[in-house]
Amino acid sequence: MRTILLILLILNVSFLNAQRTEKPPLHGQHWMAVTGKPLAATAGAMIFQQGGNAVDAACAMLAATCTMWDVLSWGGETQALIYNPNTGKVIGINALGVAPTGATPEFYREQGMDYPPEYGPLAAVTPGTPGGLLTMLAEYGTMSLEEVLAPAIVMAEGYPIEAQTANSIERMKEEILKWKYSPDVFLPHRGEEREAPFAGEIFRQPDLKRTLMKLVEAEHNSLENGNTRKEAIMAAYDRFYRGDIAEELVRSTREGDGLFTMEDLDKWQVYIEEPEHTNYKGIDVYKLTSWVQGPVMLQSLNMLENFDLEEMGYNSARYLHTLYQVMNLAFADRDFYYGDPYFPPEEPMEGLLSKEYAKLRIKQINPDKNEPEVLPGDPYMFQEGDNPYLELIENWYKSAADYQHSTFPDQDYEESFTAGTTTVQAADTSGWVVSITPSGGWIPAYIAGNTGIGLSQRMQSFVLDESENPYNVLEPGKRPRATLTPSLALKDGKPYLSFAVQGGDIQDQVLLQYFLNIVEFGMTPQQAAEAANIISFQMRNSFDDHSPRPGDVLMRDDMPPWVLSQLREMGYNIDLRSHSSGPINAIWFDPEHGTFWGASSNYGEDYGIGW
Repeated sequence: MRTILLILLILNVSFLNAQRTEKPPLHGQHWMAVTGKPLAATAGAMIFQQGGNAVDAACAMLAATCTMWDVLSWGGETQALIYNPNTGKVIGINALGVAPTGATPEFYREQGMDYPPEYGPLAAVTPGTPGGLLTMLAEYGTMSLEEVLAPAIVMAEGYPIEAQTANSIERMKEEILKWKYSPDVFLPHRGEEREAPFAGEIFRQPDLKRTLMKLVEAEHNSLENGNTRKEAIMAAYDRFYRGDIAEELVRSTREGDGLFTMEDLDKWQVYIEEPEHTNYKGIDVYKLTSWVQGPVMLQSLNMLENFDLEEMGYNSARYLHTLYQVMNLAFADRDFYYGDPYFPPEEPMEGLLSKEYAKLRIKQINPDKNEPEVLPGDPYMFQEGDNPYLELIENWYKSAADYQHSTFPDQDYEESFTAGTTTVQAADTSGWVVSITPSGGWIPAYIAGNTGIGLSQRMQSFVLDESENPYNVLEPGKRPRATLTPSLALKDGKPYLSFAVQGGDIQDQVLLQYFLNIVEFGMTPQQAAEAANIISFQMRNSFDDHSPRPGDVLMRDDMPPWVLSQLREMGYNIDLRSHSSGPINAIWFDPEHGTFWGASSNYGEDYGIGW
């Protein structure tokens, strides 16, 4: 019997490897640039062709996607992993904004809110993306700010807007019309039946262009005063967070009853961090730490290495059930233990990433059915200290019935669960690799006065009650636990895979399956990006009402009927879609030929260019 299974497995892997993809794989010998919009990928290509390294190109793509409102804006947040070939180390960039002065649980409860709102100035943390871009460029790039911002400045002057963004503006115009400065940016056809721009129309942002030119002006003035390239770039940083740009950000935000102060912007800083990592079958996988959800993938890999996934077979009922249950356990820990590591209490990351903890957790998996109540574990058993929150864990679920739903999540819930962002992937022959998952300030965005900058909406990821997550309770100056999760993997100390995906709480679910598709099932990067996968709604939503939906799972509509039948018998409520993989962007490093394989999934407008 085992021989027959092995033969079938070999045939299955051969079949997978023979599959054509809807998008062709990307190949490059000198560099690779992949991101959320074709024009933004072109911006990265322009920088590479001018002699920039992967950091320069990544910063140009980041600036372009912010300018193009690729589900983010300049007032949002940036988080990145960078492989530095000079040190052989992976670096983490923490450019997530913080809660402003006066942002307390009591304040939001007085507004009648259970969580900070979805939109508007009270949803905004301090802008992080400008600081993140400037810091990455100053520390690890080679070009000037003027050179790197040039494509974005041209786009701010006017670019042909894509249908996806234009239609999103039209769909959300009622929210946009609530705010003083936003309609002038987003609605060029006020009073007409369609007030948003049309696809292909030249979309102009003169205020944003002036703001970007001010940054370049600050760089110029600093260089004329004899300062170094790095000092000149950081002079632009100072103008944004401490100068006239900051003053207008604060004035206009407070005009809309927001909470920013000049002190909030002045005190905020970018952190250059050592990321978390684990080893899975000889591959070192790196993620940012607990201020985002990244370690949830590392926890999942620690658990999954105790199973023979290859023998189970790609997307068999047994494989998908195991995957779902492992993700339940990891996400329960995320939902309770993750938060800003620069604020107490200290997150128990040593225990959470312990291999022994992983072995203990998988003992809770029921092999025959889904468990609707999955509690956080006790990672303190595998590190120093005692768990101060055991009582909170015992009462974490009021009852399973509170989270049972007779119908699959409606469209609004699903959209909030997969709330978007974009991704940026870049690599060059000198060895630099960059993986970024920037976000925040998506449409509908509150435009901050005459800066042209849309503010973040990340405040909604905080909780106001410690019974939900004592590590992620709102506090001024604190970062919310975000969903944004770039990924880098090394093999034998060299870059192996750089990958990321947009989509809120789906991100580490999709990235986990993408990684396994390549490592366990032998798919090419592009095949893995287009492969069918599952999305669980059982974890607590990081947006909207933060509620879980036990057993609810989204799958692709070409899943075999016998697999669907088996999963339904196990207690799963399945909804089908034509796509389920999300817009994955990735670069795989071919060790045999010394070339790059780029991937950009067949979902959304993501696009890559290689040379």
